[in-house]
Amino acid sequence: MTEPADVSEKQARKVAEDARQSEWRKPSFGKELFLGRLHLELIEPWPVAESRPDAEDFLAKLEAYLVAEVDGARIEREARIPDEVFHGLARLGAFGMKIDKEYGGLGLSNLDYCRALTLIGSVSPAVGALLSAHQSIGVPQPLKTFGTPAQKKAFLPRLAAGEVSAFLLTEPDVGSDPARLGTVAEPVAGGYRLNGVKLWATNGTVATLLVVMARVPGKGITAFVVEGDAEGITVERRNEFLGLRGLENSVTRFHDVFVPEENVIGGLGKGLKIALTTLNTGRLSLPAMCVGAAKWSLSVAREWSAERVQWGRPVGRHEAVATKIAFIAATTYALESTLDLCCAIADDDRNDVRIEAALIKLFASEMAWQVADELIQIRGGRGYETAASQAARGERAAEIEQVLRDLRINRIFEGSTEIMHLLIAREAVDAHLAVAGDIIDPEAGLGRKARAGARAGAFYARWLPTLTVGRGQVPTGYGEYGPLASHLRYVERASRKLARSTFYAMSRWQGKLEHKQAFLGRIVDIGAELFAMSAVCVRARTEQQQQPAGRELADLFCRQARLRADALFAALWDNTDELDGKAAQRVLDGRYAFLEGGVVPRSTEGAWVAAWQPGPATVPDVRRRIPPITGSD
Repeated sequence: MTEPADVSEKQARKVAEDARQSEWRKPSFGKELFLGRLHLELIEPWPVAESRPDAEDFLAKLEAYLVAEVDGARIEREARIPDEVFHGLARLGAFGMKIDKEYGGLGLSNLDYCRALTLIGSVSPAVGALLSAHQSIGVPQPLKTFGTPAQKKAFLPRLAAGEVSAFLLTEPDVGSDPARLGTVAEPVAGGYRLNGVKLWATNGTVATLLVVMARVPGKGITAFVVEGDAEGITVERRNEFLGLRGLENSVTRFHDVFVPEENVIGGLGKGLKIALTTLNTGRLSLPAMCVGAAKWSLSVAREWSAERVQWGRPVGRHEAVATKIAFIAATTYALESTLDLCCAIADDDRNDVRIEAALIKLFASEMAWQVADELIQIRGGRGYETAASQAARGERAAEIEQVLRDLRINRIFEGSTEIMHLLIAREAVDAHLAVAGDIIDPEAGLGRKARAGARAGAFYARWLPTLTVGRGQVPTGYGEYGPLASHLRYVERASRKLARSTFYAMSRWQGKLEHKQAFLGRIVDIGAELFAMSAVCVRARTEQQQQPAGRELADLFCRQARLRADALFAALWDNTDELDGKAAQRVLDGRYAFLEGGVVPRSTEGAWVAAWQPGPATVPDVRRRIPPITGSD
């Protein structure tokens, strides 16, 4: 077996730190929020996207095509997206939504792209995942930002016309810790020789162009564009999952695959930086499909709860169900508001979107899952039953259990919730580390610590006084927001409280703060609630003339969010984190193994992480190739 690189914890952190975008050249509403500053001028007035006739025409044609030609139930039943769906989407230009027009794409804004994904995901999340992985993290986005003119000219027209791309980073024993990457690109005459195995490559079985992350000896992790049909590539299997049954996801082997030197993206050693930068906007695609699922769930909840009668009343009139309906409605409004805001920020080159995009990915994936879970509870046994089973006995089919299964992956895709907590937390404490890094670094000498101490003293002397009072303490603060003013006063006060809590944690734990992952997760979750509250208030005020009901939903969401945020604030300091850590270690040590008795023993065959051997494939190639479009198609 070829082992992943053997690296220490410090080395792994250094790889991740070197890859992150450290500069803050543009303003960021999210960054300021974590520093105790509510800068509403960065998101107010609510950004209204310029109407593009070509985008509206595409969205109208896309919706008509989805209704008439895409059978989501068939895709779920057969676990396969038909060839004709690939062809139909290609004719519409759906594979080039984010590709500039000069290369044959549609050149859609992030907002219109996410509107399209919301439509597509509402019919078939598997098709949504296909197009999202192809454009948000596949070849088009890295080339758009880092590609050379020659690379764009060579590859983008092919992708806009309907060829599929995939992104290959994960390996059998390498997930969110890329420092241990085992795939190697060895320099040879005219290019590189690629060897390794990649796991969970979405679109991997159908892709003809790949972004592959590999380690170049002495240079670091590098991104390559690789032809999917190059000699030495074998798709060893198509993986199967809990949901997204139509997903074309692969285990892909590279054995002595030649990659020309002109296929390096962005330069040697820049692979992780490219991946992280790409995800700044790429992460918006998953929330788009979460919004679609929430909208669909709200529709089902409304219709079912008004018609289903129990104990002499529609179930929606019973408080136990009414609270769930209210949560679904308020959360759907918040998800749409935060996504639209993040798309507008991403489309506006004046602002930095990295924290906001990460927050909406985290928030949407968690909240949409809760929405679907509550919908199952509202529907009772029918929520747990498959749509086919409902239809077989003559009832209207609602694929709620499928929605729950399909949504579950979003809490893992493109950064699990736990990784997102740490990623956002690192950005949230960036200002502190910038001035106090050497103070908490055990390897820093006395001179470095002294200089850092002076910088930190000057920074905190200016910053800490700003956290004591603010507009949120003024009874008339944010009065222009009318009934929503009290919520923005809460956000302003909570933002300062959040910043004080972070400062106290830095002072208390110093360098050990990075290991307080439960604490950091709560800090981030509070920030996500405050960000969403800000978004709904600004949106509701802007749209109060054309959509006055939005203010009611904004008020409801803020009241619910405040309760969640208050509970998170309390749990920052009153929790069982330390006890949980000790208990978990005892579990790992086998102290509580007696609890595992009394059940039929599980199978012990196979390793938890499959070993892989370098060399050529020993299993058949299972790649799938979509036939080219012909005149008769």
